[in-house]
Amino acid sequence: MTAEPRVRLRPPGQARTPWLYLAPALVVLGGLLVYPVYQLGLISFLEYTQAQVSGGVPTSFRGLGNYRELFGDAEFWRVLLATVVFAAACVVCTLAVGCALAVLLTRVRAVPRLVLMLAALGAWATPAVTGSTVWLLLFDPDFGPVNRFLGLGDHSWTYGRYSAFLLVLLEVVWCSFPFVMVTVYAGIRAVPAEVLEAAALDGASQWRIWRSVLAPLLRPILLVVTIQSVIWDFKVFTQIYVMTGGGGIAGQNLVLNVYAYQKAFASSQYGLGSAIGVVMLLILLAVTLGQLRLLRRRGEEL
Repeated sequence: MTAEPRVRLRPPGQARTPWLYLAPALVVLGGLLVYPVYQLGLISFLEYTQAQVSGGVPTSFRGLGNYRELFGDAEFWRVLLATVVFAAACVVCTLAVGCALAVLLTRVRAVPRLVLMLAALGAWATPAVTGSTVWLLLFDPDFGPVNRFLGLGDHSWTYGRYSAFLLVLLEVVWCSFPFVMVTVYAGIRAVPAEVLEAAALDGASQWRIWRSVLAPLLRPILLVVTIQSVIWDFKVFTQIYVMTGGGGIAGQNLVLNVYAYQKAFASSQYGLGSAIGVVMLLILLAVTLGQLRLLRRRGEEL
């Protein structure tokens, strides 16, 4: 007769110890994240314009009035569609460039690897305003070297809607791919060399090794960089604002973040601008939770 295993219960005080260590960070996050989100949601339900800010008119409760006005505006849906398409293109291009360079880092020698890492980290560390200004100078219709090299004369990249979005996309990818590259490279280095050698001995090409071996093993890492890229690219503001002059000609290059800025600060409709911010927050939460749920359904762990 075998004895049943005894279950050891932790003392109540020991169960609270991890939360005590986390308490300072949770307090800071609460002040920096929870309270601003609360204020954003509160203002989105109020009639809050410059008149209320200056104190000349009392603040009134609108309920869902700001949201009804927002959803009834055809321009909002146009900007939302442009934002989704632009963010998706940025995410796909950033992941493609970052993953390709991460694989390249595993194939080159130490000195080229170090040079590529330093160049990528330099692009990553460049402030968004500085990077956007540099890209504008590179593609300047009068003095930019890109037009001279391509023989485009005085072609203005920011005049057309799609060429302006393309220019911003290139800058966003340039400053975003280093995060993907470094993270995926670290994940590749953690994969046992025997696994990759076995795939190569079986005659698998580099693309097949990535698709059938590395990508499945790196799925949790790829999910993290995808979620991070979605958050960054969906709320792009600086690049669009600087490179298109606040949203392009007649607002042709508006994205939701710039649209919210125009409503809140240019038009002094702070309640409407806050409603746009809440909609953006809900969209990002839905995308993130959906990706995490998909990962758990596949039995993966972060």
